[in-house]
Amino acid sequence: VLTAPIPSLPAEDVSGESGGLGGVVSTISSSRSPLQPPDADEGEPFTTYFDSKIPIPEDETHSCFSFRKLWAFTGPGFLMSIAYLDPGNIESDLQSGAVAGFKLLWVLMLATIIGLLLQRLAARLGVVTGLHLAEVCHRQYQKNPPDIQLHPKKALNNRDLELWVGTDPALARRIPLWGGVLITIADTFVFLFLDKYGLRKLEAFFGLLITIMALTFGYEYITVKPNQEKLLQGLFIPYCRDCGTPQLEQAVGIVGAVIMPHNMYLHSALVKSRQVNRADKREVREANKYFFIESCIALFVSFIINIFVVTVFAEAFFNKTNADVYQVCANSSSPHSSLFPNNNQTLEVDIYKGGVVLGCYFGPAALYIWAIGILAAGQSSTMTGTYSGQFVMEGFLNLRWSRFARVLLTRSIAVTPTLFVAIFQDVEHLTGMNDFLNVLMSLQLPFALIPVLTFTSLPSVMHDFANGLFWRVAGGLLILLICAINMYFVVAYVMALNHLGLYIGAAVLSVVYLSFVAYLVSQAPPGRFNASSNPSAMAGTFSTRPGGSQPRPARP
Repeated sequence: VLTAPIPSLPAEDVSGESGGLGGVVSTISSSRSPLQPPDADEGEPFTTYFDSKIPIPEDETHSCFSFRKLWAFTGPGFLMSIAYLDPGNIESDLQSGAVAGFKLLWVLMLATIIGLLLQRLAARLGVVTGLHLAEVCHRQYQKNPPDIQLHPKKALNNRDLELWVGTDPALARRIPLWGGVLITIADTFVFLFLDKYGLRKLEAFFGLLITIMALTFGYEYITVKPNQEKLLQGLFIPYCRDCGTPQLEQAVGIVGAVIMPHNMYLHSALVKSRQVNRADKREVREANKYFFIESCIALFVSFIINIFVVTVFAEAFFNKTNADVYQVCANSSSPHSSLFPNNNQTLEVDIYKGGVVLGCYFGPAALYIWAIGILAAGQSSTMTGTYSGQFVMEGFLNLRWSRFARVLLTRSIAVTPTLFVAIFQDVEHLTGMNDFLNVLMSLQLPFALIPVLTFTSLPSVMHDFANGLFWRVAGGLLILLICAINMYFVVAYVMALNHLGLYIGAAVLSVVYLSFVAYLVSQAPPGRFNASSNPSAMAGTFSTRPGGSQPRPARP
């Protein structure tokens, strides 16, 4: 049942007492989207993603924990975890194994834990307010919406380019690179409309893709048989013996590849697909609990898959030279032996070369199974990246277009540069773009992390679910650490370019960039939640008494 905001109703009529409304309110879940305007039922109804809600079953026999309820909440966390398994992460994993062996596994585990804590904030924002991060940003930063909108959109375009760059090498062994891009574009459009047949079917499809990745990369793990003692040491001993600049840069790259800005927008939107009565604190608290448990399980699965990739390349190719690989590929009659110069330089691998090396050492089966895993990673990541794009566009622009029109516009913006790059570059050079794209994504992090920490700390937005002092301090330190790490990553990348003009340009852009970050922090709204900037955003409200008593639904 949809309840509407009551802007002119006296507080006495709502709460039964005087004293006014205590802050702002959240939405009550319904089958109607919070984005749907009040007059949308006149003529053709306006539709957006996740119009239908998954009902949550009652389980009176298990008050503390219910597997039935956990199963009902399962889905958004696994879609979110796809970002931890995208081609950029896979490339970072294999390079970490080839450059540092098992020594940086603890960095991967720490980055995943930090990512989990940040995803918890994003999920809570969506559950408590009924609005995702882009919608909240649009309302809170309404004085200067283009500034805050620009960076999420740039991040999503960069992400789309990276995901297609990662997908196409899996197809490029038999198909021209531009053909692989077109195939990826076509099947992405097809798969994106699976939710028309039900959200559970869409989530099951993503679960299938994650299973394919687990099986294919698990096959490589079993084939290579990594040293288990070194694996455990790398996981639980936070030390990197005899590590230099390449290993340090690789550690920074791991953090930059794992924690992605678009994932904050995605996760805060995906949790809206469950039917939660946001006027009932108990239901909201229960939803937060089960979404966090599901996120823990999903990120644990993604962490295991990442370990498969790191340890395979750590065991088989750590300290290998180009000459070593060249000889093995030549002896196995591989047509790709020319990818590796016959010299004594340390082996450098990417997604494309990684599959070739596996094929040379462990046979054609390893090569093609690797390609299947990369294809699943790229396809699933492209789809979740597309969903992120739709949520950002809907939240910032409140588009009243049909779903197909919105998908067509936003994907065309991202696809066009990808197609041009694929036409004018070959696959050997194309896969190296992941490093550059990871740098660009790192620059976008503050524009997702700062708002999500700010909004989840505001009592006017989150009410009783606002972050406590510990979470505010710990979250602020984590975000500061992540941004510092990623800035180091960017500086190291620019310094490696070895060009004075690029140094000067980077310095100027850095001043502008840091100034905008400071502006974003200074604009963090300390007061009321601005729900009135778009009346159609709120599907329902609840009021709270000044004493903080239990809220009750507003009158229809």
